[in-house]
Amino acid sequence: MNGVHLRLKQAPALRVDLRGVTPASLAGLSAAQIERLAVTHGMQTLALAELFAVSCDGAAAAGDTLVFEGDLSRFDRIGWQLAGGQIVVDGPAGDYVGACMSGGEIVVRGHAGLLAACEMASGTLTIAGDVGDHAASGLPGSMDGMRGGTLVVHGRAGERFADRMRRGTALVFGDVGDFLASRLVAGTVAIGGRAGAHIGYGMRRGSVVFAGSAPRVAPTFVPALADAAVAWQLLARDLARHGGPFEGLAGRRIVRHLGDLSADGRGELILAA
Repeated sequence: MNGVHLRLKQAPALRVDLRGVTPASLAGLSAAQIERLAVTHGMQTLALAELFAVSCDGAAAAGDTLVFEGDLSRFDRIGWQLAGGQIVVDGPAGDYVGACMSGGEIVVRGHAGLLAACEMASGTLTIAGDVGDHAASGLPGSMDGMRGGTLVVHGRAGERFADRMRRGTALVFGDVGDFLASRLVAGTVAIGGRAGAHIGYGMRRGSVVFAGSAPRVAPTFVPALADAAVAWQLLARDLARHGGPFEGLAGRRIVRHLGDLSADGRGELILAA
């Protein structure tokens, strides 16, 4: 695998901000130049070499893969505003992984912290483990959540998953916390496990698919009367390519509920039997 390999030497005492450390920002740099790059550690800055052992094949190229190895649970904003290339985290990641990314791919082979994929516009983020609260949502104080791309969580997700999400596809193979898809504007959310309370609170449009346990539907959602067989087949086949609990969706019967009527919403909750 061509690219840059950063192996963690030891866990930092404070949280580290890795924004700006992307395949594009490292393009054309030698290992020695990469080692001198500064990152924020608490209120101070450190050279990258104080935290990681750096290795690369000659000068890095913009399309190469950037690999982080080790426990990066105290490292935030991995892949912040990523526009291309690939980042692989061989272990857990901290908060804001994949936030504001507009292209490329991020793979986390472990758990991730809070606000993963928040305001993501394009690209693919795959998390092998669990993810914290507010994934696929907006930055604190923002009115917009995830805006495009694909987020796949193979474990569980915390509360407020896909809050204010506007576009894209967000899947969770396991369980999710309370307020799933709250204030959802548009996009597709698919859940393979159980969901907590207050599903679709303030939901306006979009689709939430339940491939596992049937959730408790709020009284502000009403049963849909119109047939949606053709649209369901298209959606089910798109989700099925991710495998796992979504693999056989196209062959399952569905029950649809529309809402949230308390917010004049026109979204849909799809329960696959």
